[in-house]
Amino acid sequence: MTKNSLFNFIILWILFQVLVEVNCQMTPFKPSVLLCGHTATLIDEKLYILDGYDIYGNQAVNQFFYLDVSVQFNTQELSWRDLSNNNKVPSHYFATSVNGGANNNTLFLFGGVTSDQTMASVYTFNPQNNLWDTPKIVGVNRKYELTGIINYEGKFYLWGGTTNGNDFANDMLILDTINFNWGKGSVVNAPIPRSNYGATLLSNNKIIYIGGVNENVQVDFKTLNINQGSALPLSEVYLYDTTNDSWNTQTTSGKIPSNRAGFSTILSLDGQRIIIYGGAFSNSNAEDTTALYVLDLTNYNWYVPKISGKIPNSRAFHKANVIGKYMVVSFGVGYDRTIESDILLLDISNNEEYIWTTNFDLSSPSHSSNNKTVIILGFLLGGVLLLVLLVGGFFVYKWNKNKKEQKVNYRNENYSNHGQEEIEISSEPTVSVISNSNNNHEQEVTSTSADNIRLSLQVFKDEILQALKQEISQDLKKEISQNLKNEILQAFREENIHITKNNERTE
Repeated sequence: MTKNSLFNFIILWILFQVLVEVNCQMTPFKPSVLLCGHTATLIDEKLYILDGYDIYGNQAVNQFFYLDVSVQFNTQELSWRDLSNNNKVPSHYFATSVNGGANNNTLFLFGGVTSDQTMASVYTFNPQNNLWDTPKIVGVNRKYELTGIINYEGKFYLWGGTTNGNDFANDMLILDTINFNWGKGSVVNAPIPRSNYGATLLSNNKIIYIGGVNENVQVDFKTLNINQGSALPLSEVYLYDTTNDSWNTQTTSGKIPSNRAGFSTILSLDGQRIIIYGGAFSNSNAEDTTALYVLDLTNYNWYVPKISGKIPNSRAFHKANVIGKYMVVSFGVGYDRTIESDILLLDISNNEEYIWTTNFDLSSPSHSSNNKTVIILGFLLGGVLLLVLLVGGFFVYKWNKNKKEQKVNYRNENYSNHGQEEIEISSEPTVSVISNSNNNHEQEVTSTSADNIRLSLQVFKDEILQALKQEISQDLKKEISQNLKNEILQAFREENIHITKNNERTE
């Protein structure tokens, strides 16, 4: 196979992969079961949902999908994208996950309940190529029902939880997601063992731990009441200093929430408040089942915030992520899927009043934009990017074409000097290849050329995919993809004719 044929084959293969990927992203998907105990990880404006527990089927599920939060959406019409075929992790629930790694764009999964004894303690997922991996880091056993927190240095803090022997723990495991090694934190003055607590990283590099359980409990999934056992109080919160590796306890005041577990905690946009939502309640002697509370971090005072919008049913064993100006609640138990969406949105941009809404708006927390203007700009930018893509594709084609012509001419000029070195002429940074052997001469040129081709093709693929994902209709996307494919194929035909003519002249 000639290099020209190989180049054409690679281009066609990448174009096919792009079209398949775009088609998959356009295929609607809806999770088949009510999930709880799943993980929800935000990476590069995609909210990844992995596995969980089916309360009606009484089993772990094996599903992997994401929600694109780079675009506006309504919670009644969610466009999930299914990645279940790429899921290499055994079915599990009550694991924990974070976004970590050297570039802060890798999903790290730890622990979980599973019937598969081969399940590793740690898995990683690379969203850039949709591949799972099992890093070779040993030394700890898998735990579950805990909340992992990652700091700004890529350290994954895993405190407490439940062990495989159903014992409650209060040890602090620390996974370095950059160097892939384990460490341990102090347990001096640490809270009593517990699981299903709330945890959040504060702006001062401290992690706050709230509530949870330290005994086996039974929960009514409809009322969210704990019928057997009890949750721990929220009259105290616990702070772990990731810088100094130390613990301290803080007493709270105000309208203290009832004992609860399986709730979510997030940090407010100004970094001065903790917002908790939902949970399973221990309220045999109280009537407080209020779902939403705020802890003021300046004085550790609890209060119930002012709320507007249609208030949803409370949930437990769900997940909450801060995305833009919203607290995004995903799945859990305590709601009817035929009535309420799997996703809840709470606008937390105004500390004086939080708003339940069904519309995810891309405007920043500090100001709002006119929706029509945003849509128009989206179309205009999409058109401009597509135009740039076509022009860029043409220049990539011309670059490779000129490169091949230069190589052919240079070989003709140096045919009688075959023992001398050949030099790749390229507009890209030069890769020098030095050889003392004439026998390896052609192999070295091919390798260098292949590296440049791979680089160009990767950039070309990324630009095509990015442009096709703009806010234009699905029909127009297909039409543009087909036209682009035809243009490239036509260019290849012309290139083959041109190369053939050059070869004939040379002969």
